[in-house]
Amino acid sequence: MLHERRFCLEWLCLVAIAAFSGGCGSTSAPPAPKADFSLSANPANVSVTAGAASQSVSLSATAANGFSAAIQVTIGGLPTGVSASPATLSLVAETPRTVQFSAASSAAASTATVVFTGTSGALSHTASLALTVNAAVKTPATDVTTYHDDIGRTGLNPNETILTQANVTPSQFGLLRVLPADGLVDAEPLYLSNLTVGGHQHNVLFVVTESDSVYAFDADSGAQLWKVSVLGANESTSDDHGCSQITPQIGITSTPVIDRNAGAHGTIFVVGMSLDSSGAYHQRLHALDVTTGAELSGSPVEIHATYPGTGANSSGGNVVFDPGQYAERVGLLLMNGSIYLGWTSHCDQEPYTGWLMAYSESTLAQTAVLNLTPNGSEGSIWMAGTGLAADSSGNIYFLDANGTFDTTLDSNGFPSRHDFGNGFLKISTSGGTLAVADYFEMDNTVAESNADQDLGSGGALVLPDITDSSGAVHHLAVGAGKDANIYVVNRDSLGKFNPASNSALYQEIDGQIGGVWSMPAYFDNTVYYGAVGDNLKAFPISNAKLASTPTVQSSNAFEYPGTTPSVSANGTANGIVWAVENSSPAVLHAYNAATLAELYNSNQAANGRDQFGSGNKFITPMVVNGKVYVGTPSGVAVFGLLQ
Repeated sequence: MLHERRFCLEWLCLVAIAAFSGGCGSTSAPPAPKADFSLSANPANVSVTAGAASQSVSLSATAANGFSAAIQVTIGGLPTGVSASPATLSLVAETPRTVQFSAASSAAASTATVVFTGTSGALSHTASLALTVNAAVKTPATDVTTYHDDIGRTGLNPNETILTQANVTPSQFGLLRVLPADGLVDAEPLYLSNLTVGGHQHNVLFVVTESDSVYAFDADSGAQLWKVSVLGANESTSDDHGCSQITPQIGITSTPVIDRNAGAHGTIFVVGMSLDSSGAYHQRLHALDVTTGAELSGSPVEIHATYPGTGANSSGGNVVFDPGQYAERVGLLLMNGSIYLGWTSHCDQEPYTGWLMAYSESTLAQTAVLNLTPNGSEGSIWMAGTGLAADSSGNIYFLDANGTFDTTLDSNGFPSRHDFGNGFLKISTSGGTLAVADYFEMDNTVAESNADQDLGSGGALVLPDITDSSGAVHHLAVGAGKDANIYVVNRDSLGKFNPASNSALYQEIDGQIGGVWSMPAYFDNTVYYGAVGDNLKAFPISNAKLASTPTVQSSNAFEYPGTTPSVSANGTANGIVWAVENSSPAVLHAYNAATLAELYNSNQAANGRDQFGSGNKFITPMVVNGKVYVGTPSGVAVFGLLQ
């Protein structure tokens, strides 16, 4: 037994020696644990909505056993359309970093396990989080993508649910901010709802200036999202040619147009004028990405044109477009994949004629040209900066300025030499061409042109289809100019020219307004005019005719150039007519649409709270999503409900 006990003790000693490399009874300590780390993500569950960004996720490394090395982290398992910012990162133990996930607007609803993998030398550990992608919230989006809200140029936003007749008061409504810009804002601002810019969703306001700049602002916060110049290398804006109509410089004058579905993200089309270092003038059409302002492929294009004729500035049987003699003043029209441009002169500085041009929206190639006075002179399209109007059949309507009109007519009742100065014109775009389809000229048109009392100082409005008491549907348009008469035309038969009378005209209203250097607005079967030196007046429509006298009018009058009103409403409820007074300081007015009783004006609040500087001549207020935007000589004034 003693022998066996001694053998066991010896065997145990040998095992201990093998395990600890020491003799029996050795006191050596085990080796120290290795340095290491662990990863964790907080929170462990995150959701993101398509077109937006998630909350921030905190990623942390916890050191063990004295670990202090840098950890490189990669992120895997992201679903299609979702990105992480930053995409990779370096961590130091005990110093958290944040990560945010953004989902493209096209990202599909899904769930995924996102894995953070941290590596440091031979060590590697992971942390996971559950990511839920929610489909984009389909909220009704109100956009303003063209001058005066639509191609009919009604000036009506019927989807305004925030501003009401009850809350547009000096105590609840006022100036929120003025967005600064680098020049005169002569064009109406435009607006896109729920646009993703830089990975985040914004309501975006687009502003252009006579300094040839294009801006995108967050319409709610006022933050500038981007700004670009459309000037070429070593170019400046055009001088004003000694004409006070657009001064002191000419850059982007006309209201652009936006196609939300063009290009990768949407496109804004603008026309800019410039002067190069050799003294040559340029007019260019630009197509810019709405999310960055970057020029799209093929943009810009230089604008040139010729047209058969022997009129002003003709050569070899063609009238030639001289870019230095013109300004693109009327708002751009986008219709059926084409962009339409109209051109005005610098005051009455000859030689000039009347030009209308079409460009392909997709290629920016010029597709059609029409000259309105090819064998005469003048006859430009300026309309106080309002927009070319159109109907649902693809016809364009505008008021042509003083210029040659051929009183000798052909067998179809058209001017024998195709000169249409001082007319209410209907242009066909059928077959990709531009042609005068119909027209109206006053019986005294030549005398008016000679006296510079032409129709072309105002803008045309295409009215919605109107039914008379017998059930007949009428297609009408309305316009007025310097002669202070309102002309209502039947779009199916404008009336042409009769030197004896205007009897073929659908309706004429004389002596009820002043001269017009603006355009009307339409709401709830009523047309609103704000002429020079005159009150804002309402002409309701009954039995498919405008009232021969206004039924209500504002208590205040508007100095030159009068006012172009805009209307906001929720359907036919809470109609508000908005109008800007070109004074110093300028005044924004809001009126009850039914009575034209004033609800608010920007001079009412104490201590000049809502005043926004001097007036800017041809300004059209734009109303959308609870705010009113007004161009100024140095930016855009933003009005809304006070916080």
